[in-house]
Amino acid sequence: QVQLVESGGGLVQAGESLKLSCAASGGTFSRYVLGWFRQAPGAEREFVAVISRGGTTTRYPDSVKGRFTISRDNAKNTVFLQMNSLKSEDTAVYYCAARDGGWGAVVPSSFNYWGQGTQVTVSS
Repeated sequence: QVQLVESGGGLVQAGESLKLSCAASGGTFSRYVLGWFRQAPGAEREFVAVISRGGTTTRYPDSVKGRFTISRDNAKNTVFLQMNSLKSEDTAVYYCAARDGGWGAVVPSSFNYWGQGTQVTVSS
């Protein structure tokens, strides 16, 4: 079973950048598909990015495509989310997630393991 711990959240102004990290322990990191999700107050948790086991395939929703980049370092058991050109609507708690199933689904219920979340606040 894998444990996930996010870091890197904070308060930034619109247009600035932020990089989130998620460190994993307790499992074989390279066997997991990894994702980032976010949840704003009063809203449902939404998909932000997903990356394949080897890091060669990624997927994003239109809302962040071209601004956010997910990457992973299997040697360091860490997944990253580089966020550029941040907007006020990106304000949310960001969660790292992992699953040991196959590639494809991006709904929260398809992920087995979750971090505790890190707050990202973008002021306009």
